[in-house]
Amino acid sequence: MSLLIRNLQRVIPIRRALLRKNLEIARKCLSVEGFDVGVICINDTKIRKLNRVYRQQDKATDVLSFPFHENLCPGLLPDPAFPDEYNLGDIYLGVEFIYQQCQETKEDFPNVLTVTSVHGLCHLLGYTHHDPEDWRKMFEKEREVLMEINRATGSELTPLTADHFQH
Repeated sequence: MSLLIRNLQRVIPIRRALLRKNLEIARKCLSVEGFDVGVICINDTKIRKLNRVYRQQDKATDVLSFPFHENLCPGLLPDPAFPDEYNLGDIYLGVEFIYQQCQETKEDFPNVLTVTSVHGLCHLLGYTHHDPEDWRKMFEKEREVLMEINRATGSELTPLTADHFQH
């Protein structure tokens, strides 16, 4: 099935081919190549609005995921009843927010974009980080996927949630 990457912002240049390559590796690692996924790159204004409407947080953020399926269980793939249901959902990337973070931390923007997308993909599969146990499961899944991308591309990507409960 398809991986749709749309760039609806014009502030930060994005190398969609690199992101697509890495996300195809991630989809294969997660065994979800047969599901549609949308990745939408948007500016701070749009991600802030989505964050306000859907999470009641009036601020820009790096990623928001909107799963197609309900009652997801981490580690189990959705079981579509109809061909139209072979869809995981959409990942919205706050590209300006991510870029600004990269400027502050001196991290590589394309790498962080991939890591953030993998984080969003894990959310589409039911992984969360609301408590330490959920966080651990998500961290392990992200690490597994990123290690596969690293093997295939020579990158050194690490999970987004690495220090989520360390504060």
